[in-house]
Amino acid sequence: MSVRRVVILGAAGRDFHNFNTVYRDNPEVQVVAFTATQIPDIAGRRYPAALAGKLYPQGIPIVDESDLVALLQREKPDAAVFSYSDVPHATVMHLASLCIAQGCDFELLGADKTMIKSSKPVIAITAVRTGAGKSQTTRYLSNILKKLGKKVVAIRHPMPYGDLAKQACQRFADYGDLDKHLCTIEEREEYEPHIDNGFVVYAGVDYEQIIRSAEKEADVILWDGGNNDLPFYKSDLHICIADPLRPGHELGYHPGEANFRMADIILINKCDSAQEADIASIEANAAKVNPGARVIRATSPVSCAHPEMVKGKRALVIEDGPTLTHGSMSYGAGVVAAKAMGARVIVDPTPYAVASIAATYRKYPNAQGILPAMGYGEAQVKDLEATIEATPCDVVLSATPIDLTRILKVTKPMTRVRYDLAEIREGQLEAEVRKTLGL
Repeated sequence: MSVRRVVILGAAGRDFHNFNTVYRDNPEVQVVAFTATQIPDIAGRRYPAALAGKLYPQGIPIVDESDLVALLQREKPDAAVFSYSDVPHATVMHLASLCIAQGCDFELLGADKTMIKSSKPVIAITAVRTGAGKSQTTRYLSNILKKLGKKVVAIRHPMPYGDLAKQACQRFADYGDLDKHLCTIEEREEYEPHIDNGFVVYAGVDYEQIIRSAEKEADVILWDGGNNDLPFYKSDLHICIADPLRPGHELGYHPGEANFRMADIILINKCDSAQEADIASIEANAAKVNPGARVIRATSPVSCAHPEMVKGKRALVIEDGPTLTHGSMSYGAGVVAAKAMGARVIVDPTPYAVASIAATYRKYPNAQGILPAMGYGEAQVKDLEATIEATPCDVVLSATPIDLTRILKVTKPMTRVRYDLAEIREGQLEAEVRKTLGL
């Protein structure tokens, strides 16, 4: 039997899920390597044998995507399978051209091949881009379900930045669980809001194991997607968040456009910050490519715990990291809040950036002017602390989804910005949830 050799192009999330659901126990395919990008410190490791299965007793190497050509020339795979998210269509095709030029097929897996069926109703929240507002939408939906008397378990898109075998199936019910699993800032940003809301959240690497564990304690599963990735589970209601601050991106990024085309509901968030023409352009695109979807407008109101600390002061703004990096935004809720609270000036931390934070600015120059909350490991957290301490400011305005004072040790006064979801016409999402659940 001829064995097909495959390289999976990834970023420590979708790539592992594609392997687990399509390739792991398939004797007709040999996955010779994963590549890694977007996330620091993933390349150079191995996908462990404990997760890779009996066909891979040594595990599978993970190499940096920058070494892709050398990998293709050395391993001569039959196909490269693109398996990560939030990239422009042109970037996907540049990688395709690179692979084709090396004599290697380039493939994308269909959504249904990797979606696992649950025994419980699944509501999936996805987006057209990172930073569109999935987290607050998931919180909003969980509160609707709580009001309806349903026990909710959230399952978060993978962020396996530590020991992959130990992270196969993780359950978070309180802050102690976050500490036990040595969660990074990026993980805490996604898990803490669910815990604060009184809900259990699962995440990890093996999403078959995760869904079967979650089903034991849930009436309804909420899929809290990462970046603009496709759902890992077959959904009974699929809500895709569109961002009118980035109009047109709903048709220009992979796999966000697929979500935009598949969704039952297209939720246009941030309508309080956007131009009417940009909102209308998304509605027009929805009517063209997904006419069966219901389109709902929403706002993303921000609030500040201590606005008096900001008024008239030099403010250093910290925003959610992925929103500024592969999300390509140049500002977020923190800048909106700083202006609304009357900050005298928003201080640019770029000249004071230390080590890995300076490297982040070099890689993502759109983030210059504000501080991305990068914390993929202890060393990077130290760099973030050092950058804050070196920046001449009166107050630090933190707009990440978590309380950074629990993680960072800095002498500068810090106050927190929160952002939520509000429907312009209240009750539309609840009506859709009721219909989905037969209530």
